[in-house]
Amino acid sequence: MVKRTVGKILMSVRIFFVPAFLLICAASFAQQNERTQEFLRQEEQRRRAEVMRQLDSGVYYMDNAQYELADQKFRFVLDNVRSVPSDLTYYFGKNSYYLLKFKQSIDWLNKYIQLKGTGGQYYNDAIAVLQRAEAEYVKEKSNETKRAGELLSNNYEIDCGPTNKVSCPVCKGEHVIVKRGAFGNEYKTCPYCDEHGMLTCKEYNALLRGDLKKK
Repeated sequence: MVKRTVGKILMSVRIFFVPAFLLICAASFAQQNERTQEFLRQEEQRRRAEVMRQLDSGVYYMDNAQYELADQKFRFVLDNVRSVPSDLTYYFGKNSYYLLKFKQSIDWLNKYIQLKGTGGQYYNDAIAVLQRAEAEYVKEKSNETKRAGELLSNNYEIDCGPTNKVSCPVCKGEHVIVKRGAFGNEYKTCPYCDEHGMLTCKEYNALLRGDLKKK
């Protein structure tokens, strides 16, 4: 009788404590997971803050004609972002001009103009530097000068901004490609963009890499 009573008591204790133990474990796991997520958020914020600090530092060095140091800072940003900020395409393109990397300068400045259009904060300066870079690049080509190690923007994922859209560089946003023929102009629908002459950011980056399929 006593044994049965003791057995029932032990069974009751087990029935009570096992769920309680499981609840405690679940709560502990959830708390640990929350701490992990908070740590990851803080690390991401710290990383972003460091990237922005390096970007600001690069702009400072460029504005003070320390172009090699600026290049180091901009390359750090390029290596530590998932998608390249549109303003960095301008900074890197302009700084590349001062480093006499004219093809690199042309490539990045063109990306800035494509992304921001005439309303971009640095549009006028980007156009001015681009024209100078193109003129110098023509001289280089005529002199058969080769420059190695240029960092072209199609190696990076470009951030197209909040609209996630960019004007198609193939048809220049017209949705129509005009070709001069022997019997007059030929008009052909652009095989890449939508009817408004626009590409999504994903399509734009695929086009830069040469991976975008014709529609």
